[in-house]
Amino acid sequence: MSTAVAVKEVLGKQLAIDADGNLVNLTDWNEEIAKELAKEEGIDVLTGKHWQVINYMRKVFSETGDSPSIRKLTKESGVDTKELYALFPKGPAKKAARIAGLPKPKGCI
Repeated sequence: MSTAVAVKEVLGKQLAIDADGNLVNLTDWNEEIAKELAKEEGIDVLTGKHWQVINYMRKVFSETGDSPSIRKLTKESGVDTKELYALFPKGPAKKAARIAGLPKPKGCI
């Protein structure tokens, strides 16, 4: 688990974040927090497809302890590469993990 390097306020809650800007405590996450984190990433509305990716990432993380890579996302989430980049521009696996309240996937720069 990452170590907190900062604290930021989201919806009146003080949240510990790591050096990558991801939540340190997975228990701090909920759907309302996700919506706020998405806005910070320039995503105004989380659609059903966004939630499909976010929920898939959280499921994989709960099973393996790691956030899925972009390759695993495109193969198994039901959302192809082109659509992932449209949903989460400029680094979909990293952005989706942040919004999902998870650590940055291994292999992401």
